Amino acid sequence: MIGDAGAIGTVQRVRVEGLDIAWDSVGDADADAEAVLLISGLGTQMIRWTSSFCTRLAARGYRVIRFDNRDAGASTHFSTCAVPDFAELAAALRAGRRPETPYTLAAMASDAIGLLDGLGVARAHIVGRSMGGMIAQILASDYPQRVLSLTSIMSSTGNPALPQATPEVMALMSAPEPDPAHDLDGYLRARLAFARRLAGRRYPFDAQAHRKLLLQELARCRGTGGTARQMAAVATAGDRRARLATIAAPTLVVHGSDDPLILSACGEDTAHAIPSARYLPVPGMGHDLPRGCERLLIEAICAVARG
Repeated sequence: MIGDAGAIGTVQRVRVEGLDIAWDSVGDADADAEAVLLISGLGTQMIRWTSSFCTRLAARGYRVIRFDNRDAGASTHFSTCAVPDFAELAAALRAGRRPETPYTLAAMASDAIGLLDGLGVARAHIVGRSMGGMIAQILASDYPQRVLSLTSIMSSTGNPALPQATPEVMALMSAPEPDPAHDLDGYLRARLAFARRLAGRRYPFDAQAHRKLLLQELARCRGTGGTARQMAAVATAGDRRARLATIAAPTLVVHGSDDPLILSACGEDTAHAIPSARYLPVPGMGHDLPRGCERLLIEAICAVARG
């Protein structure tokens, strides 16, 4: 057990295939309560699923579990693995070769299953955001017996024909950040500028709350290279549409109309690829989950969970 900024409960670790996966939960842990597993996005920690969101969802009668993906937060980091060379990755993909990466999205989905095993959870409602949505999709296709429902938020199918983010947004995402150990103010300015760019028009960007979240993440972990290694897993995951066509669980796909990073066409493509998926476009939402969207999202997640 470990103390943790931003925790909703006592943060613990489960050993999964030689890795430590950090998690916490809120809500009824009795056998009769269904579990909701929340999967985080690229380079972010489980506390991006805010305590407000988690407690409001748990109040609907669920055990809400969130965790740090490998290479993030308080889970095991792959610090001995080199940061991938994305030019080499791109060249290999263009040549039709599957490049070597430290790990894959499928391995990250296996981590989530290992966590459920460690917690004694046979089946769960799976909710993923951004990269976490991709992991959730793979989990639902590869482990259908473990999935009560699937919610994929601001994610994609890997379809190469889909529109991409603008060069300006990609440049912001890939720009080197100041080292917070030596230039905390510069680091916070850079991260806040990117987060502000990802926000939608309808929901005001709360810079103060986001700054607090960034500081909480720094207090939990200052590992390096994890975001790039996760990005390599995303970049080499390929087209998942054939995989998504096998998903039989009740599915909700949520996407903001203002998302500048993973465009709304990607959400539409995800809903089209999964049989009987329901698509929920959110006007004015960007590539974030603002407090003003919480009630809408929780209602939608609960609706698909009820089948």
